[in-house]
Amino acid sequence: MTHPIIHRVRTLDLGFEAWPWPFANEKCADIEAHFAVKKREKPIWNGRILLGRDPDFTAERFSARYFDADFASFLAWRDWGFPDPSVFNGFGMGALRCCDGAFVLGEMAGHTANAGRVYFPSGTPDPDDLKGDAVDIAGSVAREVEEETGLRAEEYRASAHWDCVVSGAVIAMIRILEVDVTGERLRARIEANLARQSQPELSRIHLVRERRDLTAAMPRFVTAFIESEMVA
Repeated sequence: MTHPIIHRVRTLDLGFEAWPWPFANEKCADIEAHFAVKKREKPIWNGRILLGRDPDFTAERFSARYFDADFASFLAWRDWGFPDPSVFNGFGMGALRCCDGAFVLGEMAGHTANAGRVYFPSGTPDPDDLKGDAVDIAGSVAREVEEETGLRAEEYRASAHWDCVVSGAVIAMIRILEVDVTGERLRARIEANLARQSQPELSRIHLVRERRDLTAAMPRFVTAFIESEMVA
């Protein structure tokens, strides 16, 4: 497996345009059958999401074009090993870092499509993340952080740069969010917020302070980012 590559940029230039995805059109019957199986396993629904193509990195800018697709097509594309290499899954992540240096991550609950995986707050962008003909990843991150942890934008300081971690068909745009509390206090606060929800997305909160805190449940693009911060 190719080691993830990290591009540090200050600007995300992510445009949107309608585009008929050939993979989705050519495999529609197989995709429908695959989604029917997955829906029997978990309560998922076939909403609209945004995927990217034509990624380009310059010194301080990441540019790409996004299009909308249904979740069923995305799920099949992912589960079948990303058969269309011209498309990537590009999403934002909020890397919450506490005043004691601890990173805060959440474990996805059993009812979600990524059950058991451990991430920073994140989500595949959808049409609600469009501002005109541009994809607002910063807004997507702020929304996901608040939904998953209860933290509002005024409660953390967002870094001026993004670490774009390229790992196969995934590009994770990770932004450090500095929080002025300790890891233990923030974990307790998030857990209290989850306890008030009837069906929270997260089942557990993980703190990462050193390499031995990393686990196999964390995707490689997440651990590669954290390792790069530890070296820095």
